[in-house]
Amino acid sequence: MTKYLYLSLIPEALIVSMLPPEEFGEYYTVGDKRKHSEQAIFIELDANFRHPFFRIDEAMERCVPHENGRPKKSVYVATYRVLEYIPLEVMGTLYLATRFGKVLPLEKRTDIPIQNQKFYLYQEIAPVSVLVASTFAPADFHFYMTHDPDNLISFPALAYVELKLDNLDLDPENAPADSLPYDFIPALREALAALRDKTIRTKMVDRTHSVEHPYRTIDTGIYIGNMDGLIYYPMLSAEELDRNHYEWWHSANS
Repeated sequence: MTKYLYLSLIPEALIVSMLPPEEFGEYYTVGDKRKHSEQAIFIELDANFRHPFFRIDEAMERCVPHENGRPKKSVYVATYRVLEYIPLEVMGTLYLATRFGKVLPLEKRTDIPIQNQKFYLYQEIAPVSVLVASTFAPADFHFYMTHDPDNLISFPALAYVELKLDNLDLDPENAPADSLPYDFIPALREALAALRDKTIRTKMVDRTHSVEHPYRTIDTGIYIGNMDGLIYYPMLSAEELDRNHYEWWHSANS
């Protein structure tokens, strides 16, 4: 049987499995007993990837079918400091799994979009789960969090999602926020106002925020950056999701 190598971002882990992405996403979020679970974001890696930090070959050897012939669903290789040791070039398709086990593939891009907003909202998903408002566009935020010597808090690698701000980008304090299903609107308004009125470039909204969020709130996409570069996985529009991925879209909004 084919063996797959997955980088899980929610939660951060490196996993070997005999399940292809769609089946793995269902198993990873729902489980064998079909109980509702949480969202998951994972990336299929080049199965030939190896690094001395990980005991991948041993995990591959342990990933064998059960006695009844059923495929082995998961063998965990690592659950700590995973993202920082995986090169961007071995990362393939990213999958968004709903808590009902439906999976949406997103393809990798390197042409980072150019945006012209006043403010941005980022949910960091690995290795930390901080919710941050910023005046940095996605590429500048990556540089600030991984390369800027003036930043006292930095990471060797970071995965983050750009979330929608809608009208709050124009008027943080007074614009209606009915279209945003966030439970942190007052804190978000305060953070954006601070960015406008002070010389700071980032402002924490929630230092321990849950990484699970409505997928419909993803703006441009999901970004993964390290010391060598930045890639992103662009989110599909609501119109395209409704037209071409209706089952996943309905599951994501249930």
